Amino acid sequence: MSPSTPRVRIQHSAFDISQEIAELQAGDPRVGAVCTFLGTVRDRNLQGEAHAASVQSLELEHYPGMTEKSIESMIDEAHRRFDIFGARVVHRIGVLAPTEQVVLVAVTSAHRGESFQACEFLMDYLKTQAPFWKKEQTPQGAQWVDARVSDDSALARWGIAARNA
Repeated sequence: MSPSTPRVRIQHSAFDISQEIAELQAGDPRVGAVCTFLGTVRDRNLQGEAHAASVQSLELEHYPGMTEKSIESMIDEAHRRFDIFGARVVHRIGVLAPTEQVVLVAVTSAHRGESFQACEFLMDYLKTQAPFWKKEQTPQGAQWVDARVSDDSALARWGIAARNA
């Protein structure tokens, strides 16, 4: 990945996964593995199967500047923890409908294990600590989405305490 290519982008528009991977890989002959995670909007809130609510849209807000800086620092931490060559996070904001892309995390390394771990590490961070706020529109009205205990537990396995616990 060239130094001018951003590692973190927050945007309203959809992204092209193939283009993002190509830019991240950038012809680097050392790359033997590219791991990606693509998150999309679900049509229901699964905060508990008994209380699953239909989701008509998801609105994401963020704190410009702070969000990018926060994610950049976690990419730096992923580089310290794992033998990776590059990482990229693209996160959307605004009002999104079910099936639309929300987030892409992509990581390159020589071997798959490092890419898988770094990708999961970054996603666990994004789910709990990145400064995004989510509001779901349901037939019962709008509601803010709270962090899940399972997401905090996922982050804890990396030795990071959830700030929202």
